[in-house]
Amino acid sequence: MTKEEASMIGFEIVAYSGDARSKLLLAVEKAKQKEFGECDKLIAEANECLNDAHKSQTELLQMEARGEHIDIGFITVHAQDHLMCVISTIELIRELAEIH
Repeated sequence: MTKEEASMIGFEIVAYSGDARSKLLLAVEKAKQKEFGECDKLIAEANECLNDAHKSQTELLQMEARGEHIDIGFITVHAQDHLMCVISTIELIRELAEIH
């Protein structure tokens, strides 16, 4: 896999993770406003976005597991970092929603 191809998958991961993060921040606002149904809906939508990000990530992992060379660049590293931060965020948001 070329660096450009890996970067495109990285962009997918960043996009899906970014969408999830945006939905999670909106979910907190809904929880503050006591709109718990909407909050739960946004958390579920964020989870779907994270599932899509994981599918893209899994594509890279499977290629490497098959022994294929993947030329990783900064975009792909950033994508992994972004995804992990949002995964942590979803857990925190769930807890914050419970507190509210």
